[in-house]
Order: sequence, then C-alpha cells, then structure tokens
Amino acid sequence: MHGTISLRMSEQVTFCNDLFNRERFETREVIIGKTAIGGKNPIRIQSMTTTDTLDTMGSVEESIRMIDAGCELVRLTAPSKKEAENLRAIKNELVRRGYDTPLVADIHFTPNAAEIAAKLIEKVRVNPGNYADKKKFEEIDYTEASYQAELKRIEEKFTPLVLLCKEHGTAMRIGTNHGSLSDRILSRFGDTPEGMVQSAMEFIDICRKNDYHDLVISMKASNTLVMVQAYRLLVKTMKEQGMNYPLHLGVTEAGDGEDGRIKSAVGIGALLEDGLGDTIRVSLTEDPEFEIPVARKLVQKFQSKPDYKLNYSSKIKLDYFQHNKRLTNPLLNIGGSNTSIVFSDLSKKENIVSTNFFGFGYTYSRQLDKWNISDQAADFVYLGDRSIDFEIPGTLRLIQNYNTWKKYRRPDAYPLCTLEEYRQNKPVGLIFLLLDLDVEINVSELPKEQTVYIIETKKHQKTQIIRKFQHELAESKNQVPIILKLSYELEELEMLQLYASSDAGIHFIDGFADGLWITAPQSLIDLNSLSFGILQATRTRISKTEYISCPSCGRTLFDLQETTAKIRERTSHLKGIKIGIMGCIVNGPGEMADADYGYVGTGPGKINLYKEKTVVKKNVSEKEAVDALIQLIREHGDWIEPNK
Repeated sequence: MHGTISLRMSEQVTFCNDLFNRERFETREVIIGKTAIGGKNPIRIQSMTTTDTLDTMGSVEESIRMIDAGCELVRLTAPSKKEAENLRAIKNELVRRGYDTPLVADIHFTPNAAEIAAKLIEKVRVNPGNYADKKKFEEIDYTEASYQAELKRIEEKFTPLVLLCKEHGTAMRIGTNHGSLSDRILSRFGDTPEGMVQSAMEFIDICRKNDYHDLVISMKASNTLVMVQAYRLLVKTMKEQGMNYPLHLGVTEAGDGEDGRIKSAVGIGALLEDGLGDTIRVSLTEDPEFEIPVARKLVQKFQSKPDYKLNYSSKIKLDYFQHNKRLTNPLLNIGGSNTSIVFSDLSKKENIVSTNFFGFGYTYSRQLDKWNISDQAADFVYLGDRSIDFEIPGTLRLIQNYNTWKKYRRPDAYPLCTLEEYRQNKPVGLIFLLLDLDVEINVSELPKEQTVYIIETKKHQKTQIIRKFQHELAESKNQVPIILKLSYELEELEMLQLYASSDAGIHFIDGFADGLWITAPQSLIDLNSLSFGILQATRTRISKTEYISCPSCGRTLFDLQETTAKIRERTSHLKGIKIGIMGCIVNGPGEMADADYGYVGTGPGKINLYKEKTVVKKNVSEKEAVDALIQLIREHGDWIEPNK
C-alpha cells in the first residue's frame, strides 16, 4: 500500500510543468462512453441532476436540459440499489430520444449500488471517505498493525467494484472530499490536504494492483486554499510515482449568485492557471443547467494560447502546498499583519461628490454630518488627476497622480508615481509606485523604504508574469507590500467575475498580495463587491456571512434554493459567520467542513441543526427550522441585531 506522504521545503516543485510558463499537465486519456477525458482532449464540463433518480421522466427531462446547455457528462445520485437499477431506464429513454451523453452514478455509502451501476452506465463516482467507512467523528489511535488491517478491509470491500468496472469497461472517479474524510484518515493526518491525497491514494493503489486505470481523480473542498493545495499535492505525488490520471476540478458547496461564481473561479481557476484539470463542475445552488454556461465561460479563458514565453528560472523554492503569507513591511494599514485592502477608482469621474462614495461602502448623513462605514468599505480611492474639496471618512485614504498630489498636498492623500517619475523626483515620504510588469524591471534598483508597489500587466495570461515578480522580490529579500491592479474591458459582469477571480485568486491563495484594485466598465458597486468577494473566497479578508451551500441533487430533502434565500435574508449581516446548508446527511456535517452552524436535511420535512460538527437539535420541523437556527446562533453568542 501507499506510504505516508511527506513534504520538505527544499524539494523541487513538481505540481506543474513550469512555474513561469503555463503548460497543460498531460494526463492519460480515459474513455467514458463517447467522451474522452484527459490527454490532448479539451476540458470537459459536467453537472449533476437535482431530481429523484427514481423519477425516470423527471431525470430524463432535466438531463436533456443540461445536455442541451453543453453538459458533457451527466451525474445522477444512486444512494441505494433501487436508484442504481433505475439508471438503466433513464439511459434507455435518453438513447431513445437521441441522447448518448455518458452518465455517471454518484455513490457514497452503498457499495452494492456501485456494483449495479458499473454494469449499466459509463462511469461511477466513489468517495473514499465513506465508501467503506461509516463516519462517526471518532479519533482512533491506530497502531501500524491496526492501520494496515483497516487498509486490508477496505481493499476487500473495494476490489469487487474495481473488477466489475474493469470487466465492463466502466470508468471511475475517485472523488475525495475535504469534509468527508474517514475517521481513520482524520486520526492520522487530520482534515488536511495531505489527508485528502492519502485517502485517494489508498483507493488508487487498489485499482493499480488490479491493473485498472480508467480513473479520474478529484480533491474537492469548500475552502479554496485546501482545495488548491490538495490538487497540487496530488499531482506532485502522482508524478513521483509515475502516474498521470485525469483531474476533475470543483469547489464543493460554492453557493449561489455572485459568491458561488467567485468562489468556483478562485479555486478552479487557480489550478487551470497552472495547466491542471481535465474536467470541471461549477457547483452552484441553482438549477444544474445554469451551471453549464458559467463553466463554459471559465474554460474559455484558458483556450487561447499563451501570449508570451518567459525565459526565467528561480533560485528560490517557495512552498506552494500550504498557505504562507509573504512577509512585508507594514505601511499604514497595508502589509504586515493587516488584512488585504481594497481600492476603488474615481479617476474617470468629472465631478466627484460624496454620493460617489456610496458605490464602495460609505454613506453620508447630512442630518448628523457623519459618514457611515459598511463592512465592505474600500480602504483607498484613486482620484487620478482629480481632487475633492470635502472631508472624507477617517478610515479612507486618497491616491492621486504624482503631479496632482504635489499641487494639493492633502494630509489624507498619497502620490502614485511611475518608475520614471520616482527616478526624476525622488519624492520624500510614503509613495505608491506603479510598476508595469510587461517592461523589464531591475528589482534590486527599486525603492524599498516607505513604498507600496502597485503591479499590473496587460497580458491576457497574468499569473506567471506576476509569479516571476514574486520570485524576483524573494531573491532580493524585498519586503515591500504589493497591490494587484487588474484591468479589464469585459462588458459582461459574470465574465468579469470569473476572469478577475481566477487572475487574482491564485496569488492570494499563495500569500503574495496585500491588496486588490480592479478596473473595468462595471459600476463601482459591482467592482467593490467583486473585490471583497475574491478576498472572502481566498480567506484573506472576511467581510460578510459565508454560506457553504451544496448544489441540489436527487438526495436533497428540501428546496435548497428557497431555503438558502430565506437563511441569507435573516443572517447576511453576521460578518464572519459560516453557515452550512446541506440537502441531506451525505452532504451534512462532514461536507460542511469548517462551518460554524449547519442546517441539514435528515428526512422529509425534518432538519437537523449543527454547531460545527455536532448535532444539537434533531428532527426540527422545516417550517420552524430557520427560526430555530437563529435561536441556536443566539444561544452561542454569535447573533447581533441587524441595522434597521
């Protein structure tokens, strides 16, 4: 069996082909019905039905809507033998209507359902955390002998499915989920990326022992940092052992609306940026056919060829397998131990008045002559060559172009200099230095004292250019704070959300940036919300309630979209609280991972409420459950009254 995974900081990074030029990690090709995944095939898009799998016609109709929207693999839940057996009727009806898209059976606790499905459809998905284990959240002190005995037990339970899949030409996804690791894995490795990879490797080893290789692997989590680090570690581990199985990417329980799109693009996009990923699902708490256009737009970003080739290698070995915030010198509220900051941009406004500030989190009361500051209030506003003649909130600071700043010298304003302006004028005091990364920069000659770097590139593919600069700073031991400035001409808001989240997310996950500045044609409100959303999704600044909400499926015991909306309406003012909303026990306490509170369907019309991973109220009537959740939050001291 596979040994314990270990990481050493001095090891050569092997999770991507080239840190400084995006190249796709070429995986082995796996054939799933008419569809090939991996190899040189395009990135495939998939989703999952929300209907009861026993509802043949309902499942067929929903599958057709998904396929017509562009879904290339349709997954259906098979929680028991009955649902698994009904996959035959669903497939036959789809074929009768002219649809031959491959079907995937989603299996959790029921090996015999997987064995039935393996004979009927093109692919089965198993979760190593609960295929052969019942999760009890027990910490067990295993000896090496008792641990090996557990692995032997798992092998005996899993091997029949492997042999069936091999016999029938059925593919398999080994889908590890951060929130549903077995008690055995948790006891030895904790709920870590290392534990996730170890969990998958145990099952992969059994497949390899039986010379079965039609595998796709996933490492899904609702925490984007954990998800990205787990996939990177998986690829590193596979490469070390001569494996190259295709990867399915996804952020579990991403939620709905803007939050779901940002969170999905942050996690999936970070991996696609490094050439990892052969198939994706954007898991939204929305009808499944609405996931497909979002996924297609995200994949579109990575279909163009790189617009540069960097001839660069670094002497510095940075650790990409855990979150390490880059050490920076604190200036004002930037860098050091400060949370990441947000810029807003008023430079294109001809007449700047106080009401402009409403767009990025500030409101002014004339009656009280006071500013009100929201939890998503930008920290800096760029005026360009503009000026203002009114008092601003004490928490807000202004940035002006150097010559304009020199003319007005407001005490709450700071200059933005180009590198040429800095060299000519050598201004005294704190400056913001705008660096164009598309121009060769000698990092050793840059000022290090009383300076914040604002970095930008106009290249479509931004990640590796920014990463090169990160390594150059590390090589020169430069600890100046960094603001990412990302500029777009995208007219569609959803496209902007996906592109900016992908471009920025990877660098916040890697601990590089100290702030974010996005410019685009969209409104100040939209840009501000997007900026804070990216910081929230990368866990670098929590400014609002986070909802860990699963996409609906055939196991769901209540209307997830309606319930999520009700809970959001009542709790969205609770800054920093994470609430898990799960349709069934499969996506229950484990899948919520690090949620503070949980709302989990346990039976028709019945809800279990959780504090973290402990159930505290069982079988609450669905009609009373939202009120009971509010009361639970009150009892634990996390409730505050919303502002009227």
